[in-house]
Amino acid sequence: MMFASRRPAETEPQRMGALAKLPVFLDLAGKRVVVAAGSAAAAWKAELLAAAGADVVVYAVDPGDEMVRLVSRGAASGTVRLEPRPWSCDVLAGAALAIADAGSEAEAEAFACAARSAGVPVNVIDKPAHCQFQFGSIVNRSPVVVAISTDGAAPILGQAIRRRIETLLPPALAQWARLAKQMRSTVGRRLAPGAQRRAFWERLADRAFGPPPSLETASDLDALVKDIAACEVRPGHVTIVGAGPGDAELLTLKAVRALQAADVILFDDLVSEDVLDLARREAKRMMVGKRGGRASCAQGDINDLMARLARQGKHVVRLKSGDPMIFGRAGEEIERLASEGIACTVVPGITSASAMAAALGVSLTHRDHARSVRFITGHSSTGALPDDLDWHGLADPQTTLIVYMGGRTAARMAYNLLRHGASAGTPVVAMSSISRPQSARWSSTLAELARGGIPDAMANPVLIGIGSALRPRDAVSTSGRAVERAGDLVSRAAAC
Repeated sequence: MMFASRRPAETEPQRMGALAKLPVFLDLAGKRVVVAAGSAAAAWKAELLAAAGADVVVYAVDPGDEMVRLVSRGAASGTVRLEPRPWSCDVLAGAALAIADAGSEAEAEAFACAARSAGVPVNVIDKPAHCQFQFGSIVNRSPVVVAISTDGAAPILGQAIRRRIETLLPPALAQWARLAKQMRSTVGRRLAPGAQRRAFWERLADRAFGPPPSLETASDLDALVKDIAACEVRPGHVTIVGAGPGDAELLTLKAVRALQAADVILFDDLVSEDVLDLARREAKRMMVGKRGGRASCAQGDINDLMARLARQGKHVVRLKSGDPMIFGRAGEEIERLASEGIACTVVPGITSASAMAAALGVSLTHRDHARSVRFITGHSSTGALPDDLDWHGLADPQTTLIVYMGGRTAARMAYNLLRHGASAGTPVVAMSSISRPQSARWSSTLAELARGGIPDAMANPVLIGIGSALRPRDAVSTSGRAVERAGDLVSRAAAC
């Protein structure tokens, strides 16, 4: 069976979605900021502004204890000075920012109007109608600063996100960032723009999530600069990356790092947009999709393109759905690269069989049901069922059988299994779009599969699981069960 071919095609990254607010990081070092109020909330804002290097002037007739303590002890950076009088319009002239904690709506409106008339960005605490900017939750690894905003919709959610990020970013990241800042002039002076500089910063970034820099780190980095500068041309290389079944959260950390370091990404049709969104924005993206029964890129064209880009000195990421080493034709690509002396590494991914087992809540090797798992392909190079399969072994009741790309040949495959001794009541599960919102599942028996194949309602490609290990946990007969979609399940849960 012959299918139409297509050429690899460059694609654009998804455009930036709508932003509730534009995140902007202001340089406030040495700049005057007006704070009108002496409350605890105003004291927190004053301390935050001073930490950013601002010279904060607080106007308050009767400041609270927290504000008094802040003024007396000083700030880590910048200054906080108290003027024991009410604010007036003249104090706003030339200020970088204006913040107030107003006791009434009228006072808030008066302060906001005065600030806008003076051309000063204004924030009135807890009164969003009078705010031209907002403060977010902050993760401080200065000079690395992460800010989170929920546009005022859910401040507690912002704080929860901050706590999660705090656990991901080691405190030593601040030391690495300061060291990186010190190295910028050296790198700019001694390394060529483009590949050389990126090679240095990628190496430093990899180390930044490890132990803190030591006394020898600066000299190590200096030696790294010399080594990179001595390389006239950076050799290209290819990283074959498993994108998993579709859910971006199932990517490995190593896969994410590869996507962030890529110059070019050659990706398959089945790779989700959520996964591609994790890639470096500047990376060129090229669709090299291969789909059964549809127009596909020839494997030879993909091999040629991959090798050509690598010979140009590019870091090429070959992004494949699932695990590239399971029916992903990675072996052919590795052989081609090796024949041309091009370096290649492989980052494994979660194969669809593992994602299916997780979604079903079953073990493919449950000791009461299976002694082995066998992965097979449901179609040969001609598109038909392979004619050299070990049907007797596949029909073993102690084996869980996982069939990739078997949607069109499922009925014939089930018939052959029955002929070689498999039980007619053997459970069968077919799933598509595993781990994605549009995931669909069909459960039945081997006899039913032999009679009617996979229902048309199931989108291709499908993954088929056969074996007693896949028997539903409630032990209710599943023969002829309709296709269940994730949306239907959610609707039923909501109705309950």
